[in-house]
Amino acid sequence: MKKIHILLAVGLFILAGCGNKENQAEPTINKEPYAEQQFLMGTYVKIQIYDDGKEEVLDQAFAKIKDLADRITVNQAGSEIDEVNDQAGIKPVEVSEDIFELVEQAYAYSKQSKGGFDLTIGPITELWHIGFDDARKPEQYEIDDALKLVDYQDVELDKSQHTIFLPKKKMRLDLGAIAKGFITDRVIDVLHDNDVTTAIVDLGGNVFVLGNSPKSDDGNWTVGIQDPNKSRNTVVGTVKVTDKSLVTSGIYERNLTVDGKTYHHLFNGKTGYPFENEIAGVTIISDKSVDGDGLSTAVFSMGVADGMAYVESLSDIDAVFVTKNDEIYISSGIQDNFKLSQDSNYKVKELKGAN
Repeated sequence: MKKIHILLAVGLFILAGCGNKENQAEPTINKEPYAEQQFLMGTYVKIQIYDDGKEEVLDQAFAKIKDLADRITVNQAGSEIDEVNDQAGIKPVEVSEDIFELVEQAYAYSKQSKGGFDLTIGPITELWHIGFDDARKPEQYEIDDALKLVDYQDVELDKSQHTIFLPKKKMRLDLGAIAKGFITDRVIDVLHDNDVTTAIVDLGGNVFVLGNSPKSDDGNWTVGIQDPNKSRNTVVGTVKVTDKSLVTSGIYERNLTVDGKTYHHLFNGKTGYPFENEIAGVTIISDKSVDGDGLSTAVFSMGVADGMAYVESLSDIDAVFVTKNDEIYISSGIQDNFKLSQDSNYKVKELKGAN
């Protein structure tokens, strides 16, 4: 589960010079947004649009979310991913351009992270089913059997035909760790297409802040980062950003406790068990939400030191790591931006030997 909280500063800022077309009149930005919230994809989705006269765009944005969610979510009528999974070991499945692009990006992140993020983790997540009423710790033999089906390198993609083939029966794609980011970016496309300049899109914690905040003096949005060691709506600190996505992967909310041991929902495709390292949560700040989604899981799998080194090697990507022993590590691009919450027990630290 990914969770980010928006903290809006007080005051009114009138946006200027952000028209999307040459000679277009400057938009009028309202003090209070047009807003709508719906329960979709098992979470609350909220969109706020500040441009005057753009209320109807909310309907288009939610229609896009529903359309993509229906085609991506497993065990749902009309799901293209279901069809790919059902035809595993039988035949390639032709999918829509959107879904092919999503799987292509999921494959790319699987490859870049060397399986830290693996789009074929489905057999493992279905076994544990953490976050659902029938969650359980599987027997070791079940995990061993499922692991034989987890390998992103087995996925066959044919770009010319838009087909996806899982060559082994019972292989399963699970795009839950990247789908919301992909959909968020598509919603931003809808807003751009309708000349919306100022908005907040929150897909159950995948947050994108578009344009300049109408409630701050400097135009930045103040975004609170979830404390992964505590309950929902508790933040460890804030960053100020605009035109950015913020996505967190963490060990909070979706858990299973068996014989006194708690298991979270971020799975290692090599062991069949949740990743075990010092990270409680990692937040990725990026230009695209799909990057934040894919990277948050991939970086979580690496641990703090290797994860930070990976983040620092990427352009236009920043991260905030929160550990289980109440330490916070911040990438170089936002070290002067991050503000620790008042009365926090956390310590902001630097990695020894970091470049």
